[in-house]
Amino acid sequence: MARAEPEQVRDEGVLPSQAVRELVRSGAVTALSEIGEDQVQPASLDLRLGRRAWRVPASFLPGDGRSVAAELTDFAMYELRLDGDGPGGGAVLETGCVYIVELEESLRLPRGVSAVTTPKSSTGRLDIFTRLIVDGASEFEKVPQRYEGKLYVEVCPRSFSVRVRTGTRLNQLRFRRGAPKASDTALRAAHEAVGLVGAGHDDDTVARFKDGLRFSVDLRGKSDGSPVAYRAKRHAREVIDLARIGHYDPAEFWEPVTGPLARGLILYPDEFYILATAEFVRVPPHLSAEMVAYDTNFGEFRVHYAGFFDPGFGWSEGDPASGTPAVLEVRAHETPFLLEHGQQVGRLVYEYLLGVPDKIYGQGIGSNYAWQGLTLAKQFRR
Repeated sequence: MARAEPEQVRDEGVLPSQAVRELVRSGAVTALSEIGEDQVQPASLDLRLGRRAWRVPASFLPGDGRSVAAELTDFAMYELRLDGDGPGGGAVLETGCVYIVELEESLRLPRGVSAVTTPKSSTGRLDIFTRLIVDGASEFEKVPQRYEGKLYVEVCPRSFSVRVRTGTRLNQLRFRRGAPKASDTALRAAHEAVGLVGAGHDDDTVARFKDGLRFSVDLRGKSDGSPVAYRAKRHAREVIDLARIGHYDPAEFWEPVTGPLARGLILYPDEFYILATAEFVRVPPHLSAEMVAYDTNFGEFRVHYAGFFDPGFGWSEGDPASGTPAVLEVRAHETPFLLEHGQQVGRLVYEYLLGVPDKIYGQGIGSNYAWQGLTLAKQFRR
């Protein structure tokens, strides 16, 4: 099998790590405190919560000609400080409440470069709903080219109350030139050349392409009696401090569902589940991928809040059998829904990079979910 596609010069694509650093160096990305190298990921930049947050009664978009600050003046219920040094430090964001938090970073994007955000993996696995907001926005998560101004993030914890501080990282920003989406034809060719799906638990796992890579759910697990899902417990009594890594007992917050589930898993409305794909995903270094969050063609449920996969996810050069299951954060909508093993539940959209990044996911950069299985957020003991 051939090696990964060599570095190419492209007119359209996601900016790799070295180009993200150049945006910082040139002043296109600035911050109230120094932007660290550990914020620069293979094809994205981690954003940090700033010093102030506001409790608001509902989500909003400022709309053309309006700033987020002006909306908050009219709409906010009260302000919180995230840089306080009181008991525990920071502030607690309560379940079911909506907050707007200013970010440390600001943008002055050049012509031709736009940006888009997604929640970080741990954010999604904790069922924290986040969306970026910028001045004049009529859409969440998107930053138009030549935007100049502050960044804010809407935060709504759904299952667990959480403690955050100035510097906490909940979402990540990636920069684009043009429309870098890879076609199904290109994905099939890449799969034939280097493999986009590795060998999973099932011998019959195959790559299916239709408007991206289709993926299915694993309800068999590694072995009889192993967990195939985790269901969030209602009304957890402890606040999760996002700065505490490997600290919390999963049994206090999660109910494991063991497999194999021959009759499937019923998703109940307002319940939150962690599942995994049957496919072992591979993202070659010249590509990144994003999981489509919600597609009614697959059923009345939402899959995956944190949908971005950096170059190198599940990748091992020269080993097409390698790969990593993608973790799914799933919430049903209006009615209970029966999910069966191998059922298609979503798709991965791959995008080209402008060049191969100088750092790869999982290879010595401290990636938390490299070679994961069905893995809870990093705050829980493994």
